[in-house]
Amino acid sequence: MGISTLNSADTGHVRSMRQAFTFESLKQRLLPTVTLSGPLLWIIPLAVTLLAGLLRFVNLAHPHMLIFDETYYVKDAFSLLQSGYEREWADDSDAQFIAGDPQLTNDPSFVVHPPLGKWLIGLGMLLFGDFNGFGWRFSTALFGTLSVLLVTLCARLLFGSHTLGGIAGLLMAIDGHSIVMSRSALLDIFLMFFVIAAFYALLKDRVHGRTQLAKKLSVPAGNRPDDFLLAQGPMIWWRPWRLVAAVMLGGAVGIKWSALSFVAVFCIMAVLWDFAARRTAGIHHWQRAAFTRDGIYSFFTMIPLMLITYLSTWTGWLITSGGRYRQWAKEHPGEGVSWLPAPLRSLWHYHQAGYEFHTGLTSEHGWQSSPWTWPFAGRPVLFYFEGYDQGVNGCDLKRCTEVITDLPNPLLWWACSISMFLLILWWIGARDWRAGAILSSAVAGFLPWLMYPERTMFFFYTLPLVPFMILSLTYMIGRFIPREPNSGPVYRARIIVVTLVMVLFLLTSAFFWSIWSGQMIADDLWRMHVWIPSWG
Repeated sequence: MGISTLNSADTGHVRSMRQAFTFESLKQRLLPTVTLSGPLLWIIPLAVTLLAGLLRFVNLAHPHMLIFDETYYVKDAFSLLQSGYEREWADDSDAQFIAGDPQLTNDPSFVVHPPLGKWLIGLGMLLFGDFNGFGWRFSTALFGTLSVLLVTLCARLLFGSHTLGGIAGLLMAIDGHSIVMSRSALLDIFLMFFVIAAFYALLKDRVHGRTQLAKKLSVPAGNRPDDFLLAQGPMIWWRPWRLVAAVMLGGAVGIKWSALSFVAVFCIMAVLWDFAARRTAGIHHWQRAAFTRDGIYSFFTMIPLMLITYLSTWTGWLITSGGRYRQWAKEHPGEGVSWLPAPLRSLWHYHQAGYEFHTGLTSEHGWQSSPWTWPFAGRPVLFYFEGYDQGVNGCDLKRCTEVITDLPNPLLWWACSISMFLLILWWIGARDWRAGAILSSAVAGFLPWLMYPERTMFFFYTLPLVPFMILSLTYMIGRFIPREPNSGPVYRARIIVVTLVMVLFLLTSAFFWSIWSGQMIADDLWRMHVWIPSWG
């Protein structure tokens, strides 16, 4: 009996080895996640995107004034449309701008953020008018809505589940932080969009690259690849989704330089995925091969494309002559990076001045906050506040208030923060690549701010983290619910718990909607929303 069992095991092992390098076997090892199909493939993303659009576009023109930093970015967008570069404005020019009487001067303005976000704001102004809130907020609402779609698609790729994809999209759609920033013409919603778009492109590249690796390495059953191919693995030249990721990362840096941390982390993450792919496929020298055949090639394709994309965002400044520091190279011959052409030498000096401003920004602000308070939403920014006595502006109560505060859904935000901590423990214990991808992305958006503790910072700097916090919570929900449904009481109880939690999130968002959209409410009701004194 022992010999017979041994022979059976040997036969199974031999059969397994004979099948090890077929395409089906390789793909199963490299991409074990379930491939989804059916009408839910488009119904769920469409449903959550429509909900997100409704919450972001309804009554978007209110209030008809420049709120918080809109005073900079909207007017800069108008200046770009007029001149191709930012110009100075007369003092107290907001009221004139809203009235359709812009008070631009001829002097160039020193603006420390790249132009792409303001060009995108300007696109909405071109389509719907310069001097109305819907025009200057259209692009942020659009990109905020599309970000919900991307989070849904990322979750589906990560978890291989329609349900978890729908949960992630729904949570992103009803998050107050994302809603408020989508309804305000600031830059951070564009930064979030390009970051999550780059992440989605890398997830697609992971699938595409591993599929190509399986195809190039596969042989008919009973055979094995030749020795060189088995030692090094094939070269995968065409990685279109990696190029898309490079363009998106270049665009992210073209919004704010804080995206550079995502560039570094995403590039390292992509190469580590290549290392793991070649190892899983059975390549003998997978470390050296992944470095020489994937890493170096990716560097010389992605980094130049990112740089070209970023430089293209400065086109208006480069092709005109009146921008700030535009003539610096001509006025300072031989200074700076002398081997660069004069326009790029001037642009380099502009970047040096901008970097000094960013790192030296220490002016006090009433709504600034430390990064250590961000996981608790300790100090969200009040964007807009107007109070009315009875009979004024339609107020039929003793005292009415209109408020827009960048406050997330607090229960959802706190749940996401807890899930991030649990995800750290889960990654340490299970080494799940999905946990690592989500965590590393969150680290890219959070840790760099700790390097400048004296700098003035605001809660809305966390916006690029939001998709990954949502994905973190979705991951933990997926772990809480068994993968295979059954009729057992534990499974039913967990489904009920998740459903009740989702309902609680929805009700909380409904409660806070009025102070995300600036609706007129009783002053006492506004104060009921201030759960923590630092919120008011």
